[in-house]
Amino acid sequence: MSELPGHPPRVDFVDHVAVAVHDADAALPYYVSRLGLKVVGDEEADDPGVRLTYLDGGNVLIQLVQPLRPGPVADFLRTRGEGLHHLCFNVERIEPVLGALSGEEGAKIFAGGRGRRACFLLHEPNGVRVELTEREPLA
Repeated sequence: MSELPGHPPRVDFVDHVAVAVHDADAALPYYVSRLGLKVVGDEEADDPGVRLTYLDGGNVLIQLVQPLRPGPVADFLRTRGEGLHHLCFNVERIEPVLGALSGEEGAKIFAGGRGRRACFLLHEPNGVRVELTEREPLA
């Protein structure tokens, strides 16, 4: 995380771009066969009940997010349809970044994908959800 004297902590880089999909298996042929991306991970996150499929997009991961049961992602798909779900930025530690962002102190930190702590910011600038994820997995 970039911290300069007199400057607040900030994000380091885009970790992934998440796309909400009804069915990851149905979405994969476009990304794999047509675009030539490689699947580099596939896991289930019990809370909030989603399947996360990661594709190597070169300098950023593409994450397909498929709901496995009713919850926030299923609600998102019902109201907005498939498409951009969130941008995720990598940070060394979440708490200093949240502390430096006015109004984000109440953001809930949870065990996210790839075994790393994560949180969604409370504000959605320009209608886009923003997630922070820590660089290192939980021990």
